Amino acid sequence: MPTPLERGRSTGGSAIEPTHIQRRRRTEALAALVRQVREDDEGREDDEGYESVPVPARRTLPPAADDDTEELPPVPATRTPADGRTRRRTGLVVGVTAAALTGFALALLLSGAYHGDASRTGAGARSSTAPAGRAASGAADPDGAGTLRRGDSGPEVTALQQRLLRIPNVYDDGSTDGTFDAPLTDAVARFQLWYGIRGDESGVYGDDTRADLESRTTLP
Repeated sequence: MPTPLERGRSTGGSAIEPTHIQRRRRTEALAALVRQVREDDEGREDDEGYESVPVPARRTLPPAADDDTEELPPVPATRTPADGRTRRRTGLVVGVTAAALTGFALALLLSGAYHGDASRTGAGARSSTAPAGRAASGAADPDGAGTLRRGDSGPEVTALQQRLLRIPNVYDDGSTDGTFDAPLTDAVARFQLWYGIRGDESGVYGDDTRADLESRTTLP
């Protein structure tokens, strides 16, 4: 049985050091802190003065009267692909018809111009091959009996030259040699143009040109 050690006497061994020390928790301080936080929150709510207010019920608008109803604009009709094809087909038909009418009109104009040129060419050929004394012989002439044209000569041509000299600016300083030459042809054509004579060929002294010239001039 071991003997108890005497107080104050060392055993000769090393002393044991404590690893940690336990102490009693201070629950009183924690409880006091919680109470202080609660008191602060209650005091803050009282200071701010918040109170609960009931939410009002939602108002419903009365139904609108019939007079207040606004009529919406009509919805435009949508364009369908069939409408586009119909318009293109109509435009094509109109274009083809217009082209056909234009070609027909041009054909008529060209035909009329061709016949007019042919008639003038035939008349010129007949006048160039006719003898100088055709008018005096009384043969049929498209410009009338007694027609004078380029290549004729004689006293009737001299009378024509004298009458044209009495018309201002038509046959100035012209000759009176009795020969129907180029200057006299130009003078007759100028007289026909200025005084609007349409019945005879240009530069040919026919019945219409003779009647107008004799009504404007006199010979001694």
